[in-house]
Amino acid sequence: MSMIRSVAVECAKLRNQIDLDHAASLPTKLSHLSGSKLAPSQGHNGFAERGVPIWQLHATFSACPRLPSYPGHPGAAAVPGAMGPLLLVLLYPLPCVSGLPFYNGFYYSNNPNGWNLGNGHGEGIFNGVKLVVETPEETLFSHRGANATLPCRYHYEPALLSPRPVRVKWWKLSENGAPEQDVLVAIGPRHRSFGDYRGRVRLRRDGERQVSLQIRGLRLEDSGRYRCEVIDGLEDESGLVELELRGVVFPYQHPRGRYQLNFHEAQRACVEQDAVVASFEQLFRAWEEGLDWCNAGWLQDASVQYPITRVRQPCGGLGLAPGVRSYGPRHHRLHRYDAFCFAPALRGQVYYLEHPEKLTLAEAEEACREDGAHIAKVGQLFAAWKFRGLDRCDAGWLADGSVRYPVVHPRPNCGLLEPGVRSFGFPDPQGREYGVYCYRLR
Repeated sequence: MSMIRSVAVECAKLRNQIDLDHAASLPTKLSHLSGSKLAPSQGHNGFAERGVPIWQLHATFSACPRLPSYPGHPGAAAVPGAMGPLLLVLLYPLPCVSGLPFYNGFYYSNNPNGWNLGNGHGEGIFNGVKLVVETPEETLFSHRGANATLPCRYHYEPALLSPRPVRVKWWKLSENGAPEQDVLVAIGPRHRSFGDYRGRVRLRRDGERQVSLQIRGLRLEDSGRYRCEVIDGLEDESGLVELELRGVVFPYQHPRGRYQLNFHEAQRACVEQDAVVASFEQLFRAWEEGLDWCNAGWLQDASVQYPITRVRQPCGGLGLAPGVRSYGPRHHRLHRYDAFCFAPALRGQVYYLEHPEKLTLAEAEEACREDGAHIAKVGQLFAAWKFRGLDRCDAGWLADGSVRYPVVHPRPNCGLLEPGVRSFGFPDPQGREYGVYCYRLR
C-alpha cells in the first residue's frame, strides 16, 4: 500500500507534464521519458513484456490529480531526464502489488477479508489499527406507521485518541427482484437522503461513533435488509440490519373464482385489500405458524408457491413431505393463479357493526359511513384477527364484496374447529343476509 501511495505522489508531480487524455500516445511518452524507444509494433504490449501491464499504468495515472499543464506543449512537455529512471523504478514493482484500489472519491481496499457479508460486524485492518462496524444479529420488528432505529456503531482496535473523519452510507439490499436503494449518505454533520426515504430518515448519534439510522413513519415497503457502511480513508467496513414489519399472510382469490389473477393483477388485488404481495420469507414464516392452503398463489418475486402442513392426495400427493411447494417463476401476464398477500398490523380498529337489520353490500357501506368509519378490507380483517384477537361468529360484508368472519376460539356452530378467518365467498350483493365489518382510524 505504501508503494501505491508513493506512485500516487510522484505521478501527481508529473501530471502537469503528461496529458493522460491522449491515452494512445502514453507508451511513446513514457519511453521518451525513460530514454528508451519502443518499436511502433510494441505499442501497449511493449510495457506488458517488460512486466508492467498497461492497465496498471493507466489506473495509476488516472488516479492522480490534474495539475496545470507545463508551459509550451499543453500537457506533453519534455520531462527532465533525471525523472525517467525514477518513473521506471516506480512503475516496475507494480506487478507485485495485488491490484490497485478502485477510486471513486474514496479509496476501497481489495482485501478479500475486509467485507462482511453476514449479520453482525465487519472489521478491517489498516496501519495496525482495526476498524470494526457493529450491528445486531437479531431481526428488528416494528409495525407500519411507527418509527424505527436500525442500530449501527463503529470503533477502532486499539482505540484512537483523536476523532477521525468518516463517511457513512446506508442502503437497502436488493431482494425479490427489487433493485438496491440508496437510503442516506453522511459526511460529518452533512447528510443526504434519497428516493422514498427523503425527509423520513436521519442519523441518530446518541453516543460516540454511533451512526444508527432512524426511519420515521414506516411503510410496508420499508421491510427488508439494510447495510451500514463506514468509510475511513482507505478502509470501508459494514454490517447488516434486518427490519421486518409485523403482519399476517393470507390467500386471496378473485371474485370470479380460483386462478384468475396474473402477476400484475395480483399486485393490485393485494393493494386494494390494504396489503402487498407476500415475499417467500413471509409465506415460509406463515407456514411455520400453521398456514395450510392447497391453491397456488403469486409471491413478490413473481414465483408461484403454496404452503402445505397436512399432506394429502389433492395437494401434491402423499409422497411429498410438508413444506412450501413451488411452481417456480411464471410469466407475469400469461399465467394466472391466486395471490398470497401480506397485511401489516393495524393502526385502527376493525369491529362488527351492531345493526338491527341485515344489509345489502351498498347498505353496509353506508352504515359504516354513518358510524364514522369505512367498510373494512380483507387485509384489515385478517390483521384484526391476528393481532387484536377479533373473534366473532357473525358473517359480515367486506369492501371487496366478500363475506367473512374471524374466529380465534373455535366452538360448535361456528365453522371448523380451528382458528382462522372463515369465508362465504362473494354472494349476491343485493342479498340481505349479512351484517358488516367496519374500520375506523384511531
